[in-house]
Amino acid sequence: MAFIFGAGMATDAYVTAFRIPNLLRDMFAEGALSSAFVPTFKERLVAGSKDEAFHLANVVMTAILVVVGLVVLLGIVAAPLLIYVFAHGFTADAVKFDLTVSMTRIMMAYLLLVSLSALVMGMLNSFGRFGLPALSPAMFNLGTIVVVLAFYKVMDPPIYTMAIGVLVGGLGQVAIQLPALLRIGYRFRFTISLFDAGLRRVMRLLTPMIIGLSAGRINILVSTLIASFLAEGAISYLNYSYRLMHFPLGVFAVAIGTVALPQVAELVARRQHDRVGDTFLNAVGLNSFVVIPSAVFLALMGRPLVDLVYQWGAFSSLDSEQTALALLHYSYGLVGFAVVRVVVPFYYAYEDSRLPMKISILAVVVNLVLYAPLVWLLGFAGLAAATSLAALLNAGLLIWFLPRKGVAVSFGRLAFHTARITVIALVAFYVARVIPYDAVIALDDGLPQRTLAVILPALVGAVLYVAFSLALRTREITLLRNRLVRRRRAGN
Repeated sequence: MAFIFGAGMATDAYVTAFRIPNLLRDMFAEGALSSAFVPTFKERLVAGSKDEAFHLANVVMTAILVVVGLVVLLGIVAAPLLIYVFAHGFTADAVKFDLTVSMTRIMMAYLLLVSLSALVMGMLNSFGRFGLPALSPAMFNLGTIVVVLAFYKVMDPPIYTMAIGVLVGGLGQVAIQLPALLRIGYRFRFTISLFDAGLRRVMRLLTPMIIGLSAGRINILVSTLIASFLAEGAISYLNYSYRLMHFPLGVFAVAIGTVALPQVAELVARRQHDRVGDTFLNAVGLNSFVVIPSAVFLALMGRPLVDLVYQWGAFSSLDSEQTALALLHYSYGLVGFAVVRVVVPFYYAYEDSRLPMKISILAVVVNLVLYAPLVWLLGFAGLAAATSLAALLNAGLLIWFLPRKGVAVSFGRLAFHTARITVIALVAFYVARVIPYDAVIALDDGLPQRTLAVILPALVGAVLYVAFSLALRTREITLLRNRLVRRRRAGN
């Protein structure tokens, strides 16, 4: 996208158009629906039977087809109004406004596809199948890339290939999981049962989740509205930097949260509450061990990373500079986003979606209050800074109130552990950054040189981080080392 389209009017229009179905996705699909469905489905499997669990899946899937299908149709019809409200700055440019509306209408159907994909993913995760569901987002990206490369030269305007690629990728997300779904024995049957106890329980969990997530989505839409009045390309800069920040979030935090939810739900269903505290400590500890150094790396090495990934073709040096600035202010928010992803499933496993909702609303209010002063201080990067600070607040409050659920949390131990990892990461990657690599990296600005400018400090920083962690005997490195020793002994 950066190579072919750069950062400007077309990419601003695409990012804004995709933001609407993408934000609804968090509420109807991967964010709320999975978290509400998995504990109920898992309980049916544990306390009931596979047939009872599959009946619940049929009821919920039918409801998705009907309800989300209507939402998609409504979004297509109301697209001009949505863009008028949430990207009002685009009204000054009729071409940009119309382009955004057209792509919004094309991509609304993605919401239905990703909702079905999330439900299938929840079913497979409940059966202990994580491989293919984890690959499904990659199919989305692959579909988008293939469509753009195949058709951008023949489509007018070329940016439409991004929108069409979203639909192709959404189909791929569903299709790749179907063979595994058939292997566990599931067959879909259109089933309307409004008074099904499982559906009502899912809805009871889902409603406050949607309200809580809606608050966060409103926050992002307000951010888009403000950015639509700023310099052209601001929305694209924020999007490009957010994608880099989201990489470690998606690889580590989302994976840990995805695995933790069915595990905790099963512990709760079996009433093994004493083990939930250990699961929480392991999940948060592992999350911190990989996410904090990732955040430090993004903050210290943002510009070389942006140059390597984006600054090719239509993406200019100025675009790189602005994207790196936004990435700096998203980097510390990565820790907050990651903690939220890991901690919220513990509330959902206890069927409490109201408290996370209230905390989310409070964080959104703080975020909105921070927008004005931070945009005044930092320009468009202030939008990223406000979002990051609000995410850290959200994460802190979720951990603070978790003992109310009966989950044992040692705050002093957790704070010390987090501070130690942060200091280790800062020292390791700062040393890695200031080491002169002139003997290895030539002055040329080609792909090998840019790659080395990122890879060498990353490797040096990672080695130092692991070495310092071993020297200070951090809990996670000790657990990983012991696990490797046990596997080696088992292999012998």
